[in-house]
Amino acid sequence: MPILSITLFLPLIGALVILAAARGEGSDAKAKGLALLFSGLTFLVSLAILCGFDSANPDIQMAERYEWISGWGISYFLGVDGLTVLLVMLTTLLTPLVILAGFSNVEKRLPGYMAAMLALETGMLGAFFALDLFLFYVFWEAMLIPMYLLIGIWGGEQRIYAAVKFFLYTMFGSVLMLLSIAALVYMHFEQTGTVTFSLLDLLNTPMHYEVQLWCFAAFALAFAIKVPLFPLHTWLPDAHVQAPTGGSVILAGVLLKMGTYGLVRFAMPLYPAAAVAFAPWLGSLAVVGIIYGALVAMVQPDVKKLVAYSSVSHLGFVVLGISALTPEAFEGAMLQMLNHGVSTGLLFLMVGIIYERRHTRLISEYGGLARVVPVFATLLMIVTFSSIGLPGLNGFVGEFLILLGTFNANNHYGSFHAAFAATGVILSAIYMLWMIQRVLWGPLTNPRNERLADVKPRELAYLAPLLALVFIMGLAPGPFLKTYHASTEAFLGRFEDNAVMASLPAEDAEGRAALAELLADRSNDEAGSELALAEHE
Repeated sequence: MPILSITLFLPLIGALVILAAARGEGSDAKAKGLALLFSGLTFLVSLAILCGFDSANPDIQMAERYEWISGWGISYFLGVDGLTVLLVMLTTLLTPLVILAGFSNVEKRLPGYMAAMLALETGMLGAFFALDLFLFYVFWEAMLIPMYLLIGIWGGEQRIYAAVKFFLYTMFGSVLMLLSIAALVYMHFEQTGTVTFSLLDLLNTPMHYEVQLWCFAAFALAFAIKVPLFPLHTWLPDAHVQAPTGGSVILAGVLLKMGTYGLVRFAMPLYPAAAVAFAPWLGSLAVVGIIYGALVAMVQPDVKKLVAYSSVSHLGFVVLGISALTPEAFEGAMLQMLNHGVSTGLLFLMVGIIYERRHTRLISEYGGLARVVPVFATLLMIVTFSSIGLPGLNGFVGEFLILLGTFNANNHYGSFHAAFAATGVILSAIYMLWMIQRVLWGPLTNPRNERLADVKPRELAYLAPLLALVFIMGLAPGPFLKTYHASTEAFLGRFEDNAVMASLPAEDAEGRAALAELLADRSNDEAGSELALAEHE
């Protein structure tokens, strides 16, 4: 059974059915029911992927491959491994929860909103499943359209500005990625005489060192925009603030992960020598983003913008873990991708709940809400503790592993990166707890807050699954880390000295010399660390 294809296209079928039924009386009610039905079925079908997945196998599983444009070596090639399976589950879980939240916070053109949300789910799943670079590019671009519509139609007062900015930033990166793909396919053709866009076929294509540097830079820039990595982050706060609640949840929970996923799935494995060279620079930008995002979040008067800048900071930790190229940091980064999707998704959902009641996101408009809405206050406190990485909740383990693995990284910068990044943990506690103090505690000075309704059963229904994950992932992270373990070993194996050197052609003497110097520095760092440890003992 083509389980991946069923999971992939079920939401798109649902979107088409909703649009076909969006006529006459009761169209909104039909759209709600159909959207929840198809997104719920997609989640149930995706459970079969998780149940059939073998975490001990690092290879691609459940692969589906059919010729598509055979003359150009383009195929419909889908598959999952340890890097993707949990991201797929996060996507299929968040979508029905967001649709359920949209029952009350979307006030116009509801069928179109539900159809756009389901179409977006197909685009996201396709990007995670695709193992053909052309197919990946198609889904990568396809995601732009429904997200552009969600921001531009159902967003806030400056929605057009935010939607266009989001579209232009992502399109700029996409063009660079397409050029890099074309260069890679051409070089593979020059060496083998065959044209292919299959990731598995292109992985072992030797390239000159300088070519790798340029191609990696183009790929990495496209993904860095999507993360977004400092200083390419300026589109994100506008998109988050103007997007409807559901758009913000999906943007933070899944779409931003496309950037970090793209780095580990495509950019770094395809160009390992360049990845080794760029890793310290990526780590440095990540550290700057961690501190910058936290400092800017601290001064935001708008709670939604505060959460948006917190994403810049938290995803900096993910990039830092990936660039460290150590098992602990890499597994921590993969886990933190999930943690961020859960915690930040919850934060945006809870901001949406209070916005529905007051129609303002200004922190100054609140204060003393714990007296009026105690259930809401309790849940917001739990989510806040999750976001700042309180031990026992989901945010702690990932950040701890990232800092530990980064400190032990085999380069000159690992310990410095870890030391400065650790300040981001402190800063996140400051801005989140300060926000909580101003929103929930203190005197109830605003009379408009005196009769606010507490969390309703429907709202609790879409918050409960994510709240459960906050505790499950915090108290029992082992099964999640186990899912990544085999794929982590396979990924890091591409960055061992011999494997990295083999990615360069034998005639590239200059490139091999430059790479040998980088690898020697890394080996010296490792030897120095071991010597210092032996002397200490």
